[in-house]
Amino acid sequence: MNFDPKDLSDKSLIKFYKHLLKPRMIEEKMLILLRQGKISKWFSGIGQEAIAVGTTLAMHPDEYILPMHRNLGVFTSRDIPLSRLMAQWQGKSSGFTKGRDRSFHFGTKRFKIIGMISHLGPQLALADGIALADILKDRKHATLVFTGEGATSEGDFHEALNVAAVWDLPVIFIIENNAYGLSTPTNEQYRCKNLVDRAIGYGMEGHRIDGNNILEVYHTINDIALDIRQKPRPVLVECMTFRMRGHEEASGTKYIPQELFEEWEKKDPLKNFEEYLLNEKIIDQHLISEIRADFKIEIEAEIELAFAEEEIAANTDTEVNDMYAPYSGMPIGPLNPLSKTDIRYIDAISDGLRQSMQKFPEMVIMGQDIAEYGGAFKITQGFVGEFGKGRVRNTPICESAIVGAALGLSINGCKAVMEMQFADFVTCGFNQIINNLAKTHYRWAEKADVVIRMPTGAGSGAGPFHSQSNEAWFTKTPGLKVVYPAFPSDAKGLLAAAIDDPNPVMFFEHKYLYRAISEPVYDDYFTLEIGKAKVLRNGEQLSIITYGLGVHWAIEYLDEHPELSADLIDLRSLQPWDKDSVVKSVKKTGKVIILHEDTLTGGFGAEISAHIAEHCFEYLDAPVVRCASLDTAIPMNKALEDNFLAKGRIGEQVSRLLDY
Repeated sequence: MNFDPKDLSDKSLIKFYKHLLKPRMIEEKMLILLRQGKISKWFSGIGQEAIAVGTTLAMHPDEYILPMHRNLGVFTSRDIPLSRLMAQWQGKSSGFTKGRDRSFHFGTKRFKIIGMISHLGPQLALADGIALADILKDRKHATLVFTGEGATSEGDFHEALNVAAVWDLPVIFIIENNAYGLSTPTNEQYRCKNLVDRAIGYGMEGHRIDGNNILEVYHTINDIALDIRQKPRPVLVECMTFRMRGHEEASGTKYIPQELFEEWEKKDPLKNFEEYLLNEKIIDQHLISEIRADFKIEIEAEIELAFAEEEIAANTDTEVNDMYAPYSGMPIGPLNPLSKTDIRYIDAISDGLRQSMQKFPEMVIMGQDIAEYGGAFKITQGFVGEFGKGRVRNTPICESAIVGAALGLSINGCKAVMEMQFADFVTCGFNQIINNLAKTHYRWAEKADVVIRMPTGAGSGAGPFHSQSNEAWFTKTPGLKVVYPAFPSDAKGLLAAAIDDPNPVMFFEHKYLYRAISEPVYDDYFTLEIGKAKVLRNGEQLSIITYGLGVHWAIEYLDEHPELSADLIDLRSLQPWDKDSVVKSVKKTGKVIILHEDTLTGGFGAEISAHIAEHCFEYLDAPVVRCASLDTAIPMNKALEDNFLAKGRIGEQVSRLLDY
């Protein structure tokens, strides 16, 4: 192995050696503890340390690195105390996730490290968002993110690299090619000769290097980082290495030919670098023994600190409260409450977005066709002229990467709003929403300051893939907030509140209402409290609980039947939802119908119904009735769509309830 120190001093080379040795010694200790039954699991990076250490030493301490589960050297090279790492691995309260997540699945803004989740690939898009925030704030930073050769088959890999290329983001994408994805060799994973060849397809620079040579890794990454800090653009680096142990220790290595171990043992990054330093008389055996002895003392002491820490005592209130970042949610009134203008639902949303952009200079809007074109529904028309293309960004068609980039923006100090062109398309970004946005604060106390706008609903003959009411996909996911306004004033005030809120909010806007309704709306910026329902009608015979377009169906029905005396409650928010207002109404009327556009089975009405049955049973004079759309896909034909929607069954269900 050829080591070229270039301009590195002997002192620096010894520093590199120490950084390379420390994670190896920690891992060797972990393997002993695993055999002793003192730890339960370990993902080894033995033989791959030069990549983690070399890249980290090349990055500035204030630049973000997004590692994976074999990159212990990233964490040790950033000088994270081993006692905290050990507490994290052991599920202790002083760990970075308070016992809520495993191994390296955590982030720490203090050390500028954002860890992975188990789904390989999503962290790549987060790096895009982090780098974008640096660009927008004119910080000359680079961001570095890891993936394995197996995860390059994920769609997230393609999306993240494509976005970085299109936006000229200063991201260094590291592929650790260690030859196996668990037991699957590379010849069963891809057909291109080298993974770095994919860089050509993205119009980006690519390098293929010896991942076991710490100096080659360091100099390559250092040169790239120096360059892209000044001339922002992404670079793909394939680091060739080998996994010397199992995917994790329990899986073993019997599926790997023995001759490969023998070949790569000769390329061990630590042994070869140590031999080089000895040959160059930069270190000697005495210094090696001294360094090892010091590390051994430190490792033993730090591990004992973690073992000595008390086990976590579960506290239900703490667990539930930590799903969300703290937020008062107190409404902000308009400066001039007398100044109102009659505007449409669509105009109210546009107004709320524009005023939020004015209020928060760190806010970024992203979505397909939202810049000069103004979006599919023209909600952002004129925004580029006022705020510039840096903050109003057209995106490639890649929902997962843009949701991930939104989270990266949030981590690096921005607010992000993403327009999902149609709510139906959210399936392509589902993993990022459910497993990254929703869980990040609970896992490591980092907010996800992201709003996803969801143009939703039927009524326009758009068929199965442009008409779904899919709010119930998200109401069951702790960590998300779900808002669904029915009127222009609520749309503006709740959108402003969603953007002000540091938590991830799914903001549903019914497309049918965009240009169908209008009302006087405050001209000034204002917010409404998320989670508060609105009582639109007061009555005695029954309670109608609804939201979204269902509110207007109910109003129309009640107007056509003036003999009915009903409470009409517009929930406005579904997570959290206003249980108190619902319970109060049900106790008064004793009969309740829950109306929504979503399909019956698994719709949010089932949750409301269950709550009423559990908490208001003795006040009910009839079974709770749900009026929902058919349990089918949404058809295009108007007659079929009308038959599908719940609106046509309201009268039947109300009669059934009143006749009970």
